Amino acid sequence: MSSPADADVPLVPADDPRLLGLRQALAVMDRLRGEGGCPWDRAQTRASLRPFLVEETYELLEQLDLGDSDKIREELGDLLFQALFHARLAEEEGRWDLGAVAGGLARKLVRRHPHVFAPREGDQGKTAEAIVVEWEEHKRREGRRSALDGVPRALPALLRAQRLQEKAARVGFDWQDPTGPMDKLDEELREVRERLAQGDREGVARELGDLAFSLVNLARHLGAVAEDALRQAADTFERRFRRVEVLAGGDLKGMDLAAMDRLWDQAKAEETAD
Repeated sequence: MSSPADADVPLVPADDPRLLGLRQALAVMDRLRGEGGCPWDRAQTRASLRPFLVEETYELLEQLDLGDSDKIREELGDLLFQALFHARLAEEEGRWDLGAVAGGLARKLVRRHPHVFAPREGDQGKTAEAIVVEWEEHKRREGRRSALDGVPRALPALLRAQRLQEKAARVGFDWQDPTGPMDKLDEELREVRERLAQGDREGVARELGDLAFSLVNLARHLGAVAEDALRQAADTFERRFRRVEVLAGGDLKGMDLAAMDRLWDQAKAEETAD
């Protein structure tokens, strides 16, 4: 599919107030990397920036969970800084700049949303599900060979599993209802028990992976995001465990499991009462 020309991509007015902040950020980036700029910023490379990109992404996710609008704005800015930085490095290499990044994004979005930018008869009644199918078809035409293309291996394992399952489901490779995933979950759990009984540690690890993958599948069929569900469960565990430590006077060493379990029940009851 041909890419839309720049003339086909909409533009905001030159006096749009949103442009001011972007111009300021670009100017600051230029100053930091330029002669007489910050020694730390001038020393960074793509490799050295990788951990910060991951860290900033997770900090944004945390604030999205907490729902603090000001903090979300701040963390979005930190993530934008990473995009600015990588674009600046490419610009210094004579490859491309932030304008090319943004322009390429705009053209791709126009190309993948013909129902908005070049609507045809019947486009107005399309559902979100139909749009997703068309989106995948656009990506296939752009060179993707497998229905599973576009799922990064670097994603957290639970999220990657769910994305792979979603893409497979779009071409019909899926259970019809949650009964299938639930039965599969039971099957995988039996296989874990069998490997345990055999003393097969490597086999147990493989079957645990299959069990987790099946649990993700069930979550998807029930309308849940497994990554979010597990993160919330981890938050709950941390909160209750910290409360158990407080109830125990700050030290759990030497306390038997039954006593800790009673404190756990108390911490849980306090949450319910609130």
